[in-house]
Amino acid sequence: MSVTAAQGFRAAGVKAGLKASGNPDLALVVNDGPLAVAAGVFTTNRVVAAPVTWSRQALAAAPTARAVILNSGSANACTGERGAADAATTAAHVAGLLDCESADVLVCSTGVIGEPIDMSVLLPGATAASQALAATPEAGHEAAVAIMTTDTAPKEDAAVREGWTVGGMIKGVGMLAPGLATMLCVLTTDAVVEPGAAQAALAAATARTVNRINSDGCMSTNDTVVLLASGASGITPTDADLADAVEEVLGGLGRRLVADAEGATHDIAITVTGAVSEEAAEAAARTVSASNLLKCAVAGEDPNWGRVLSQLGTVPEATCPFDPDEVDVTINGVTVFRHGGLGEPRDTVDMSPRETRIDIDLGAGRAQATVWTNDLTHGYVTINADYTT
Repeated sequence: MSVTAAQGFRAAGVKAGLKASGNPDLALVVNDGPLAVAAGVFTTNRVVAAPVTWSRQALAAAPTARAVILNSGSANACTGERGAADAATTAAHVAGLLDCESADVLVCSTGVIGEPIDMSVLLPGATAASQALAATPEAGHEAAVAIMTTDTAPKEDAAVREGWTVGGMIKGVGMLAPGLATMLCVLTTDAVVEPGAAQAALAAATARTVNRINSDGCMSTNDTVVLLASGASGITPTDADLADAVEEVLGGLGRRLVADAEGATHDIAITVTGAVSEEAAEAAARTVSASNLLKCAVAGEDPNWGRVLSQLGTVPEATCPFDPDEVDVTINGVTVFRHGGLGEPRDTVDMSPRETRIDIDLGAGRAQATVWTNDLTHGYVTINADYTT
């Protein structure tokens, strides 16, 4: 179940030749309507790739899109005027193939920063992708494969409601830190949706899901999440139902990002409860998730709760007020720190499961939030030491 799960969408993934490996590297997703509603959320990095600038401006001019073209193998970031021209040329080429306006084609790229795209390869690849378009699950899967970089598996999901669907695909396993998490993500729905409702649903879902992933503290230049609505089902869900379905799919895709994070052997859910507000809980959980010492401890299956407490204590009081003597820390169901003192022995904690849960009760309020991260291993260092070689 992927971007073709919803009615009114076709997709393709092809080998254009952008990757030296010869693996698939170009995907195309097309909205056949009758609606062409689109919404987007983009990286908050001040260094922005050319495709992000193009797509952001296109959606700012009009919340519509007929297609999204995505390439892996080159980020087209920090490539100056040439990069901007290449993004515009890509959109114009696809628009010609689909008989639509350039502004109705969103462009996404992922790969090495600072390397221009080989347009002599990309443009014929886009033509091939347009000829391979299909509305089948296989076509959606091939598109998800084509956007992979250091991913070890394609990432797809869908939420089926009564008569309408939200589907999606995502890529990303490194530079996973909000805003967003280094990724390209396309969501599709066949619901009848107004542009304002689409943008609101996407923004809210992003904030509660992929924006709460902090794998390695590194923010990408290319992050893009797009929601396309075809209206092909003829069904108009409530704004709340749309938001729920979008969050379900984006949450599932986000978990797949964490599970496939570079070199990771443990997925870590850091849940802060008892905070004065959801924002405070998220700030505390995000702060703890940034501890490389904690991540190394989890990699070694060491329930070193001291790493949790020391990192938690760095959250500014104005951001997240709490009394350290009221805090509880529970790791995989064992409360190892209770109300400012020792809890159960750490050697009673089972750290062998892939999923590690660290629950922190601040005892200061009723709000909560969860941030996902992963352990830090030799594998992560190896992958990124060799990334451009």
